[in-house]
Amino acid sequence: MRKKCLLAVYEITHGFETLLFEKVSFELCEGETMAVVGRSGTGKSTLLHICAGFIVPQEGEVELLGDTISGRSTHEIEMLRRYDLGIVFQFHYLFKGMSALENIEVATLLANETLDKELLEKLEIADVIDHKIGDLSGGQQQRVSIARVLSKKPRIIFADEPTGNLDDETAHLVMDVLEGYVKEENAAMFLVTHDTSLARRCDKRYRIDNKKLTQE
Repeated sequence: MRKKCLLAVYEITHGFETLLFEKVSFELCEGETMAVVGRSGTGKSTLLHICAGFIVPQEGEVELLGDTISGRSTHEIEMLRRYDLGIVFQFHYLFKGMSALENIEVATLLANETLDKELLEKLEIADVIDHKIGDLSGGQQQRVSIARVLSKKPRIIFADEPTGNLDDETAHLVMDVLEGYVKEENAAMFLVTHDTSLARRCDKRYRIDNKKLTQE
């Protein structure tokens, strides 16, 4: 049986002062992970932001969970990101005055989900969950950020350099958790990374070069 397509991109073209990429097309289905690599400035993060509904492309169309997003209102896209999309950035954007647990609970409350304590164990943050964010290391803060995203139970994870500030061992721990979530929940992950060892772990690998997206 054919897998359900969660993200479909058709002939996307976009740029700012200069053209970044043109005629980009791909599909991402249930249970799949994909990585996009390329030099800085080639548009990897811009492509991710287009797919997640933050940027409207100059040309082309994006479908999320079977529906195009071009005709949706700002409120509809915000609700889509609240309940169905998980966004992981290199910088965590946590609430500094709150504990790690309180940061995660904000996301679960907004998404009407419950805290998955097993997830905290997998990310090795269960023993610091009651600590204030400012008392945690950078790596711990990033893992709290990832726990916050996964606690929403998103259908698609958009991860923009999620391990950029982590050591190699912790980076692969995070990838283990993200990949495990995708398989267990039949979700999908769109990963932007400079780390080729992480990219090779994904089911699909793409490179942006010379304004084109090619599959490796």
